[in-house]
Amino acid sequence: MGGPLDDQDDDLLAAEWAALAEGDAGGGDDDFASAGGGGETGGAPARVLNQDEIDSLLGFDDGSAGASDGSGIAAIVNSALVSYERLPMLEVVFDRLVRMMSTSLRNFTSDNVEVSLDNITSIRFGDYLNSIPLPAMLSVFKAEEWDNFGLLTIDSALIYSIVDVLLGGRRGTAAMRIEGRPYTTIERTLVERMVHVVLGDLSAAFDPLSPVTFRFDRLETNPRFAAIARPANAAVLARLRIDMDDRGGRLELLLPYATLEPVREILLQMFMGEKFGRDSIWENHLAGELWYTDVSIEATLEETPSYLREVLAWEPGNQVIFNCTPESPVMLRSGGVTMFKGKVGQRNNHIAVKIESRTQKD
Repeated sequence: MGGPLDDQDDDLLAAEWAALAEGDAGGGDDDFASAGGGGETGGAPARVLNQDEIDSLLGFDDGSAGASDGSGIAAIVNSALVSYERLPMLEVVFDRLVRMMSTSLRNFTSDNVEVSLDNITSIRFGDYLNSIPLPAMLSVFKAEEWDNFGLLTIDSALIYSIVDVLLGGRRGTAAMRIEGRPYTTIERTLVERMVHVVLGDLSAAFDPLSPVTFRFDRLETNPRFAAIARPANAAVLARLRIDMDDRGGRLELLLPYATLEPVREILLQMFMGEKFGRDSIWENHLAGELWYTDVSIEATLEETPSYLREVLAWEPGNQVIFNCTPESPVMLRSGGVTMFKGKVGQRNNHIAVKIESRTQKD
């Protein structure tokens, strides 16, 4: 029979089970803290990263979709690009381009034009397309001898400045910009003429290094239509600044490394001034010292072929007969190369050879 005493026993048993459960949970936490929280002070709980911090560490930031990977592990992976500094001759080419463009654009615009090189960097082609400020004009050109393409980007400020200068805009007034509309035929034609001037200077800048012709291919306003390489491919980007008094803008020249591959060995050379790797002092020194080089000369009167088994069977007293006479020509050789023919004789009690002809090279 159950009574009040049985109810009290049940309550006491339930209380004991609850106490045991709480003790087990507390002991588990203590064990976890003692095992993994050796660096904690004052018994503070272990620091656990939340999901936002994990995404930031890995470079997965949902709030900046479409932006370039510039943080976390993604930044470390994407930083594995070839540096243009491994191509020292390329900087000399761009310096020549800047000087030549300053003169060519002055003649083209009949205005005071200053061209400066801001920087030269390496970038992935896909990242560059995403970073182009629109509106802009993108000129695709082809390197004929290298059988590949490059990209020339003219920003909006430079487009309106060129149009304003070529159509007689007054100085001291900023070029009028009408955003949100497509470029007109006149604007595209004038910019295309300027692109031809720049490509001509670029060809001349590469000419001492490797003759190449940069041919204008097409003019685009949508970066997606100017895709000349895969998004992950590396490229060299040169940013130029063009100033015309109080007007001007930026011009960006992008050359994929695949385009520069045919002349990569030349671009790796060191240089003196603008001689592109040639050192005239060393050349003259080498040419002068070659005249004092010791060269061994062998005089061969006759040769006869023989089998190895016959040579190994030779003994003292054997004779080797040559089909030659005192009038037979003597061959003068150096390093196994026959150079002269002559007659054998005697001079001052020494055997001598009188050179009669030079051997023709094959």
